[in-house]
Formats: sequence, structure tokens, C-alpha cells
Amino acid sequence: MAEATANGLGQHALHAGHAHDAPATGVAQAEVHQEHPIKLYLVVWAWLFILSTCSYLVDYFGLHGYLRWSLILIFMILKAGLIVAVFMHMAWERLALTYAIILPPVLILVFVAMMLFEADYTLFTRMVFFGPGP
Repeated sequence: MAEATANGLGQHALHAGHAHDAPATGVAQAEVHQEHPIKLYLVVWAWLFILSTCSYLVDYFGLHGYLRWSLILIFMILKAGLIVAVFMHMAWERLALTYAIILPPVLILVFVAMMLFEADYTLFTRMVFFGPGP
């Protein structure tokens, strides 16, 4: 029992594998819920605090331009990833469900990047064929 608790399995997982413990009424046993150690949540909270501090330091040191926005976006995506993975329990979900939730925002980012390149190309071709504006 101590080994199962140390591995994060909890009390429910201990008795889930014993078929002889289930009643003979034909009713299915309740779902098994995994219990995560509190240390995991404290470590994630510490990382969120560190990433938020780094995001604040970007403004404190007065970084500007693409470096500022890149760092802020990187810290934001890392924090969102930690929250979704651990606090929303996405790290323990089936792969199909993970793809169903993660894939659409990634595809939107890819399409936005494609639109940015297309906008630059369109501006370039207009300047080549029509010349600079008035």
C-alpha cells in the first residue's frame, strides 16, 4: 500500500485490480481516479511563479521590439502549457483527446504565420508593379 501511494496511485488503484472484491450483482466497479502527489502541484506552481517573474523582468529591464514580444509570448505559452498539462490534467488524457484540444490552436498559429508571409509578399508585389505610394 505504501508503494502504491508513493507511486501516486492512491487507494482506488490498489483495489481496482481485484475482481473478487467486486459485488456479485453484475454492477461495474466505479471508475479509478488517479491521485497526484502534492509535490507535483507545488513544483508547477513554482515554475509558474518563475515564468511570471521572468515575464515581469522583460518590462523591468526595458526590452523593446521583437525581443520583448518574443520573450513575453514564449513565457505566456510555457505558462499556458503547464496549466493545461497539469491543472487541467491533460498530461494524463488519451492521445486522441490531447490532439483534439491542442491541434486546432497550433493549426491556427500556422495559418496566421502563412497569412503574415502572404501579406509581405502582396505588399512586395504591389510595390514592384505599382511603385511606392504617393
